[in-house]
Amino acid sequence: MKKTTITLLAALSLSSTASFAEYPSKDLQGVIMWGAGGSTDTVMRSIAPHVEDALGKDIILTNKSGGVGAISMKYVNKKKADGYTLLMGAENPQMHKVLGLSNLDYSDMIPISILARGTPMIMARNDAPYDTMQEFIDYAKANPGKVKIGSTGKGGLTSIVLAMLESQVKLDYISIPYKGDGPALTALQGGAIDVMPAVLGAAIEQIKAGRMKAISTVDVERNDLLPDVAPITDTLPGMKSYLPWGPFFGVFVKKGTPDEAVQKLSAAFQKAPFQPDFVNLMQKRGFTIMNYTGDEARYFLDAYRSTSSWLVYNAGFSKFSPEKFDIKKPQ
Repeated sequence: MKKTTITLLAALSLSSTASFAEYPSKDLQGVIMWGAGGSTDTVMRSIAPHVEDALGKDIILTNKSGGVGAISMKYVNKKKADGYTLLMGAENPQMHKVLGLSNLDYSDMIPISILARGTPMIMARNDAPYDTMQEFIDYAKANPGKVKIGSTGKGGLTSIVLAMLESQVKLDYISIPYKGDGPALTALQGGAIDVMPAVLGAAIEQIKAGRMKAISTVDVERNDLLPDVAPITDTLPGMKSYLPWGPFFGVFVKKGTPDEAVQKLSAAFQKAPFQPDFVNLMQKRGFTIMNYTGDEARYFLDAYRSTSSWLVYNAGFSKFSPEKFDIKKPQ
């Protein structure tokens, strides 16, 4: 009986090894963390065709927004650890634990690729009575409780940028929530909100078309795509302690995914960012290609989690201290 059991287990092991040697043997599902039209959606839909070519299978893309990224992350975490469900996300989960949004962050997953990062900007509706960061601050102070600022929820890019801003200057405004920067920027164009912090890549075409305007880069220097827009540190030099900082876009799988699948996915994503059309898109949108994987990706993720988690904690809107999760203070 024991011999039969051992033989059966050995056969199953060989069968499993063979199946992953043939990976992928079917199409994959790509779960995009944010809604259609936003920066994460744009990046993932642009990279997917090149990864499909490398893998020889289709990636069926689905948008699952909500919970500042927690819904899509929990969805992927409930799937089998077989490499057939990819989480295509942004930076937000790195603050989920301290914000009490989820018991998961990217340390609970395997990074396949940290594709690129973006430059945050502060955008305003095109007819707003301010064109610079200082003019906006002066207007907000003169009109307390009147300025409407779009938000993508606690832990989103907007909340981090506003936490940085509020560490330097106190403003009284109304926060209007949206499910992603795409819908928020649409609302900005329509005049439903007055200001929206967002990554440059999601807004550059609307800026060029004159449908909204940039009043500041959230950076220490000017951006080549918008050389006339001053960095926020010109107005608030104290912001230098947080910068450079910006959103990133990455692809992940559930922990426990076999090494063979992880290696094949990583190899496919390593090749894809160098395709001319993807490089061109990144340059036009102001994104910086990173293409991190393995230990390099994990080091980057840990550093990002440290800086952002302690920032939201010090800003007073985290539910827990980063120490609860052994998140070290940034050096």
